[in-house]
Amino acid sequence: MLARIVAVLVAVAALAFAAWFFWPRGLPPPPPAGSSPSTAPRPAPVEGPRYPVEAKADVPLPVLKESDPAMVEGLAGLLGQPALAKFFNLEEVVRRIVATIDNLPRESYATRLNPVKPIGGLFIATGPDNNLAVAPANAARYADFVKLAESVDSARAVGLYLRFYPLFQQAYRELGYPDGYFNDRLVDVIDHLLATPEVRGPIALVTPHVLYEYASAELEERSAGQKAMLRMGPENAARLKAKLRELRAELLRQAGR
Repeated sequence: MLARIVAVLVAVAALAFAAWFFWPRGLPPPPPAGSSPSTAPRPAPVEGPRYPVEAKADVPLPVLKESDPAMVEGLAGLLGQPALAKFFNLEEVVRRIVATIDNLPRESYATRLNPVKPIGGLFIATGPDNNLAVAPANAARYADFVKLAESVDSARAVGLYLRFYPLFQQAYRELGYPDGYFNDRLVDVIDHLLATPEVRGPIALVTPHVLYEYASAELEERSAGQKAMLRMGPENAARLKAKLRELRAELLRQAGR
């Protein structure tokens, strides 16, 4: 039952897994030994949460380090065992979600902490080497997860998220934000992803080294999360943005904002 709170984060996590299977001509180098999201610049301390939530726990919560069994059981009940096995890494689930969401607005993130498995297939480019672009067929690789994100009942998911919020808050503070509030970070990340530009028509690529890069410097400088949105294709991105807006509105409604 507890794991159903993860549903409120499915749409956000879907963006993270896109970066896992990045470009087909190679992968970015792994993070330096000992690196972690806690080494990233921290937001300035604040007096209190900008988007306060009140946990609505009516049953005792498991301790964070022992929460995986309950979360796996809840996810299986919500999404079904096939989808659970296909999409999710089922160890350190809360910590994986918190770390990945925290890093989506950054240049990169630790793929070893991704809560979602990579999907099959390779990134598809089209055109000659001097005129490469993202192939429209590439968007099909994301279709199943987009459908899964859209299927989440936002009101139910947010209610459970608020009930079990202390686990996410604890994981966020342990990540290196002793004065921070995970709900503030979640809302900020949703807003950041919603600000991803809508690019119509082929997106040009270049290969200055081994990996594909966007030919547009403005797109290449975007965050890991926004690049993931761009790689999904405009239709998938629009559908995920609609779900993110719905989740954000429901979260603020239930929190009394």
